[in-house]
Amino acid sequence: MYISDLHIHSRFSRATSRDGDPQHLDLWARKKGIHIVGTGDFTHPAWRSELEEKLEPAEDGLYKLKKMYRIKDGVASDSMEPRFVITGEISSIYKKNGRTRKVHNLLILPGLEAARTLSAKLETIGNIHSDGRPILGLDCKDLLEIFLERVPGGIFVPAHIWTPHFSLLGAFSGFDSVKECFEDLTPWIHAMETGLSSDPAMNWRLSMLDGYQLISNSDAHSPAKLGREANLMDIELSYAGLEKAIQKGEGLYGTVEFFPEEGKYHYDGHRKCQLCLTPEQTKAFGGRCPVCGRKLTIGVEHRVEELADREMGYVRQDAKPFESLMPLPEAIGEAIGHAPASRIVQNIYAEMLKKLGSEFEILRQIPVEDIRKQAGYMVAEGIRRLRNGEVERDPGFDGEYGKIHLFRPEEREDTQGQLNFFSWLDIPEKRTEVTDGERQAEAALQAAETPKPADAVWTEETDTMTNSHKDILNEMQEAAVRSVAPVTAVIAGPGTGKTKTLVEKIRYLIQVRRVRPDQITAVTFTNKAAGEMRERLGKALSGVRGVKQLQIGTFHALCLDMLRRGNVPVHLVDETQTRELAESVIADYDMKMTVSQFLNGISFWKNGASARSVVCREAYEVYQDLMEKRQMTDFDDLLKKTLEWMDTGSGKAVKGGHFQYLLVDEFQDIQPLQYQLIQKWHEGGRELFVIGDPDQSIYGFRGSDARCFERLEKDHPDMTTLRLMDNYRSRSPIVDAAMAVISANPGKKRILRAARTKGEPVRIVKASGAMAQAIFVAKEINRQVGGMDMLDAETDRYRNETDIQRDFADIGILYRTHYEGRLLEKCLRQESIPYVVAGRDDYLTAPAVRGTLCFFRSLMEDLPEDMKLAGQLLWEQEPGMTDMIYEQAAETYRPLLKKTKPEKLLIRWMDDMGLQNDENMDKLVQTAVFYKTMEALIYALMLGEEGDILRRGGKKYKSGAVTLMTMHAAKGLEFPLVFLYDVKKGRIPLERPEGETDMEEERRLFFVAMTRAKDELILTYDGEGSAFLDDIPEALSVYEKAGRQKEETEEVHQMDLFELWEEK
Repeated sequence: MYISDLHIHSRFSRATSRDGDPQHLDLWARKKGIHIVGTGDFTHPAWRSELEEKLEPAEDGLYKLKKMYRIKDGVASDSMEPRFVITGEISSIYKKNGRTRKVHNLLILPGLEAARTLSAKLETIGNIHSDGRPILGLDCKDLLEIFLERVPGGIFVPAHIWTPHFSLLGAFSGFDSVKECFEDLTPWIHAMETGLSSDPAMNWRLSMLDGYQLISNSDAHSPAKLGREANLMDIELSYAGLEKAIQKGEGLYGTVEFFPEEGKYHYDGHRKCQLCLTPEQTKAFGGRCPVCGRKLTIGVEHRVEELADREMGYVRQDAKPFESLMPLPEAIGEAIGHAPASRIVQNIYAEMLKKLGSEFEILRQIPVEDIRKQAGYMVAEGIRRLRNGEVERDPGFDGEYGKIHLFRPEEREDTQGQLNFFSWLDIPEKRTEVTDGERQAEAALQAAETPKPADAVWTEETDTMTNSHKDILNEMQEAAVRSVAPVTAVIAGPGTGKTKTLVEKIRYLIQVRRVRPDQITAVTFTNKAAGEMRERLGKALSGVRGVKQLQIGTFHALCLDMLRRGNVPVHLVDETQTRELAESVIADYDMKMTVSQFLNGISFWKNGASARSVVCREAYEVYQDLMEKRQMTDFDDLLKKTLEWMDTGSGKAVKGGHFQYLLVDEFQDIQPLQYQLIQKWHEGGRELFVIGDPDQSIYGFRGSDARCFERLEKDHPDMTTLRLMDNYRSRSPIVDAAMAVISANPGKKRILRAARTKGEPVRIVKASGAMAQAIFVAKEINRQVGGMDMLDAETDRYRNETDIQRDFADIGILYRTHYEGRLLEKCLRQESIPYVVAGRDDYLTAPAVRGTLCFFRSLMEDLPEDMKLAGQLLWEQEPGMTDMIYEQAAETYRPLLKKTKPEKLLIRWMDDMGLQNDENMDKLVQTAVFYKTMEALIYALMLGEEGDILRRGGKKYKSGAVTLMTMHAAKGLEFPLVFLYDVKKGRIPLERPEGETDMEEERRLFFVAMTRAKDELILTYDGEGSAFLDDIPEALSVYEKAGRQKEETEEVHQMDLFELWEEK
């Protein structure tokens, strides 16, 4: 069992002791027997520097005092090493709903780095230098929003919630409910600090506080005051253990309390007139002091009476036990009739600590008889009475501490109460045996570490999909693998084993038909797919000679490799550079379109589809002329150059060769130039094998055509067509719902059979607003992974105790565009949910990011155009000065390029370039963590499709992370649980202001997204739902509402998007 006191102040706060430093906090924590102490005042830079100097890391998120600073006074135990956790208190003074509010909040952080990050943000809002407890004119809701965004995993606790002048529920400057203060962010508050003037029993009387963990701390302004109130925790000694105890109650055993009457604001009254009143008396006097007529200070008892909806004595179901104690010096003073601060009391106190143990051990555990032997009858009797609650109470009021009496004056006249100082000489040594409490803590820790068998919804008996599919092919898959037709087309619906069929086809060619690996080329749609295919083939063909000579890659990767091996100079430009040129041409011609629309239009011209382009011929020719003058090659030019090169002498020599057996994945998404390449590569080859699904053709905006299978058959009338129709991925309700959606498109009757015949209905959840939708997803994820419950929605009727507890990596969240992901990311960060973002989003177009990538690419390839662009984007100096800065940077970073991981390289770059606070550069760093070298990172950003590019959402997570991505990027992926996010009118199908929506392609995209789900599919939206939702049969779906509270709790207002983003 550990004792924690998390709310204290350093000497950098007003009205605090000069001893408020780490070494004295450590000393008094040892005297008191406190295992975890808050540092307090983390926002103060001088205090933070002192903490960094004098503390060293201990367990995760905790610190301990360096031994060189430890004070040895001969009283405090030298064997105990208290831990420190980073904490602070923020005072918010602001006006809300027509009233001035003054509220204090306790912030507990996972480390000093988080303290630096948050302090940097708060410094932009107010003065955090003058006081350890800074006063900010910041709405508590806004403070909470900033805290959750900047400190994932942080703990936010409204402090001493009943204090009349400075608290959440205070009578003078507080609120009447938690929701009134924190509005839609209320679900992120999980604990309340009761304060000295209330105990848990008083708080149990308010149903609105049900569900909050109740913690108690000293709010000490000097180290000697530590432990006036504290928490009892049966936890792992770590920040994670502390967080679980405070946020979820896991391991929060109970609290040690002041007697509430001892608090400075328990009863009503007027200190100046020395008048203490009960709430009933205050009401009788009309809230005015009967002596001077001024307004009375309303105490905690009165305020609780006002807000309580339960009678005194009510005990809530999840109530934690609590003990009411008083500081040991006060107990000694009561026993011998002297002030707690008197020399005699302090001497007795010190001797008791030396001989018996820490203060909390004496007050709570040491046998009374042992205390009597060492300290005399009266002290022992006083502690006995204290433990049993046999006390007399004089309530505190209006800032005047109350008094707790253990004895009547006449009792102290007994000579047994006088201390025999000579008795200290004959005492036993301090005990070394393990206490019952320690044994219980050890047993609980072992139990927590013992893995429990995971529950499962679907057993092998209830799942009709057999394990044998993992090892064998079905009839149609086998037919595809064995096909020897010159041209074979396989129509493979989602989840039908497309990649498995491709891998088995290549294995069959090599192992059965004895085809040399260097005669086989497999074309994939993404680099990730190519990597996965290589990995699978590596396992399937382990030991086969020449297997590394297999050509596997995307069109662009294969073309670039061919041209480089053919010594054809290629200066391939990435999107950042093509955007630069596009912006220039758009400006010159005053074109009313986005850069993306312009570049798509250019691609149509290069793919021979100028009729579909929004770019006029003149603009296209100007753009292409600029490209040629700068000797730049974009992706379409790369394909065209390859086509042209293959008609040259050296190019003709490679015909056949690697392409004797050509296999193409995701055939439905190829563009005209890619189709021409396939035909060119197949010339002189033996077999062409393509696989894909017209119903999954989703790149029409880039020139792909769902009718490509028909075109191939027209060009090759002898083509053999096979169909894979058994879905092994998704549960039957998901498959059937998706088929109902796609069947609304024209075409022949579609067949897709679910091998997994049991499953949950598709959940369709309507939220009251954008924020409510994001909150629902965050809360549902927490529920699915076994965390805290989401906002109460109407989902519980469909779920039971046998639900699978998912890992974060089991969950994918798909949206139509990256724009929808922004609000969602905020909520996931606030809920401390680890996530990665896949795909290209706006940060890659930011000048700092573009300039950085150009700089490092110029070091790799020594390209003048990259040097020039890097200088323009990063430094904006005169040409000569820019060149000098570039050369200095190049000299520093060129040696580091190959030997330093890109994440570390970029962090150093940000420091050197003053980009530490650039959010877009932070996102680039989060992308870099997935790559081993800078070259691999830049290569992925240049050639990778959307699904190839991942971005981590914050710190590293070893246990996996939720994946956020667009529906396009999700192609080829699968997750046990999929959220389709923001499925509303205007989003899906996406309504484009510049032209008509391709409804058939949008429906195909929705079909692709739905079929990424293996076990459970949840569709969310606010406002008016997508028209596609109407195509899902009622028998396969269930409609729910998000954000609706149970009858016992207050409804939580959901903040709209504008409110959340107003800080930006």
